[in-house]
Amino acid sequence: MDSELAVKRERLYAGLRALGRVLVAYSGGVDSAYLAWAAHEVLGTEMLAVMADSPSLARAQMRDAVSFAEECGIPLEIVRTDELEQEEYQRNDAMRCFHCKDELFGVMERFAAAQGWQAVAYGVNVDDQGEWRPGQRAAKEHGVAAPLLEAGLTKADIRALAAEAGLRVWDKPASACLSSRIEYGRKVTREALEQVERGEDALRAMGFRQFRLRHHGDVARIEIAREEMERALTLEMMARMSAAIKACGFKFVALDVEGFRSGSMNAVLAVETIRGAR
Repeated sequence: MDSELAVKRERLYAGLRALGRVLVAYSGGVDSAYLAWAAHEVLGTEMLAVMADSPSLARAQMRDAVSFAEECGIPLEIVRTDELEQEEYQRNDAMRCFHCKDELFGVMERFAAAQGWQAVAYGVNVDDQGEWRPGQRAAKEHGVAAPLLEAGLTKADIRALAAEAGLRVWDKPASACLSSRIEYGRKVTREALEQVERGEDALRAMGFRQFRLRHHGDVARIEIAREEMERALTLEMMARMSAAIKACGFKFVALDVEGFRSGSMNAVLAVETIRGAR
């Protein structure tokens, strides 16, 4: 480990100690997983990972997150969130993530107050500052701590620290909730979320590792990582993908020639919308 990264790690540890008894918002992605692991290393039983269970959380992602916490001995509490019952969330406009995180942090605040926890933290990092993430606004409004960001850690830093600690999630592909796959303006429903989850489970079963299935009504748009694209571009594989995705209820299946890119749905947002929401 180079000296700069070591300094950042110590800065993170110091920040966690300063928080006292802390709840860590946990999804099982590399950022929240490393934060939960680090908090457990520093605080022991004075930390608790809290995972939100809702229809927008893929079952495969939940199982993996629970397994990781068990492997590392990280105490975990699973709570129910009801963002899907909110009209503002179902509307699926540019502020959908705000309403999701507002619900999550509200639940965690009430849990903290009832159980005597002193702080709530989440896994935002330096690189996230350059992306459209209205959930960060909700975090600020709820006074949620951002230890990774405050320590100056980038996504690459976090992966390096996770690898150095021997955590299997260090190279885990980026993940996001199932609702992020549904095009803006299309209502988020349980049916649509189930379609996406079934389709992505099918792609995962075919051996693909980094991908997204984007929901555009009758059309499913598949994004595959460039390094895996060659395997997807065979007549046999395209036929398999088409059959599997149509079985989920889609009428048409499109393979995006640009490949996988995180947050591609945000490309349709007007600059004025992003600036105004911030």
